[in-house]
Amino acid sequence: MEVKGERILGTVIPFLAMVSMEGCTIALTILAKTAITYGMSTFVFVVYTNAVASIILLPYSFIFHYNHRMEYQQSLFSFPLLLRVFLLGFTGICISQNLAFLGLSYSSPIVVCAMGLMLPAISFILSILLGRTKIEWKNPNFITKVVGTVISVIGATCEELYLGPVVRQHPSSSTHLQFKQKLLVFTSTTDRWIFGGLLLAAATLCVSIWNIIQLGVIKQYSQVMKVASFYSSVGTLLSTIVAYFVVNDSSAWTIKSNFDLFLIIATGTFSGLIRNRVQIWCMQKKGPYYVPMFKPFGILFATFFGVTFFGDTFHYGSVMAAFIAGMGYLTVLWGQINEDRGVGEDKDGDKNNDDLSSAKVPLLDEESEV
Repeated sequence: MEVKGERILGTVIPFLAMVSMEGCTIALTILAKTAITYGMSTFVFVVYTNAVASIILLPYSFIFHYNHRMEYQQSLFSFPLLLRVFLLGFTGICISQNLAFLGLSYSSPIVVCAMGLMLPAISFILSILLGRTKIEWKNPNFITKVVGTVISVIGATCEELYLGPVVRQHPSSSTHLQFKQKLLVFTSTTDRWIFGGLLLAAATLCVSIWNIIQLGVIKQYSQVMKVASFYSSVGTLLSTIVAYFVVNDSSAWTIKSNFDLFLIIATGTFSGLIRNRVQIWCMQKKGPYYVPMFKPFGILFATFFGVTFFGDTFHYGSVMAAFIAGMGYLTVLWGQINEDRGVGEDKDGDKNNDDLSSAKVPLLDEESEV
């Protein structure tokens, strides 16, 4: 009985942990959308949240790896690794997060979900272009990933071009609706959704490049939390430089409300430490593909929040398109899992293409995801 209970807990706890991570990610994305809509600069937000994450990660990384004994590895402060850490901060934080939050400002969390689910498809396309994956039309796993990529692209395109009717129509004079609109914001006007979606797609491309760079770093230096703390610091510095030149209003650097302060601390703590640590623990317990399997849960949470609280601005087309993108995501992931479980000459090489089991999954992520 004890063994059976331990097995149940070993299944239930990781499941609940990952579902909670996706729910918290969407909730923070909605809060970020609200803060940005009411005046917070996206560039300043990226600087502050990553500054909080860096402050937490730096001491924690040394505590986390305190008892870890490594075989001889290249020093993290050697020029090749420092260059890669710089590129990790540049692509994974400075470029991708600024593009992601700017895209969020022009769209909504459901669009963020749909574009985030393009990650394995974009990674697959990128791996073909870089020659890391061979074109093998007779390989069923390759065909599965091609089909999944096509489905993902269709879902993302529909997300941008087709809205459909709103989920729930409210009278404009509703006092309750007016209060909710002032309290939280879920979406922007749809006239700039295409631009927002393109920014989010570009952010996802940056994350794909970041994944490739990260694989090379981890092979040479296995203490992942130290790597994360250093590239987070680099990304914060680079984002500060970008914000300094882009943000002209000096008052934008002022945190104007307790809500903004809470959001910055919560986002930095969650994305920098809590989500990373939970994902690493779940991968250690359940395997490398356990964590990415929960990514589509973000659609469920975004749909639930959208229908429940923002039905007057939430469109059926957005929901359907996001679910199509989710199907494409799972199809590509299925092809990758089957490929890694199979036996073939390119197994090890292809495994590097789509780093769906990275130590740090982004806000838009992401983020991003937030």
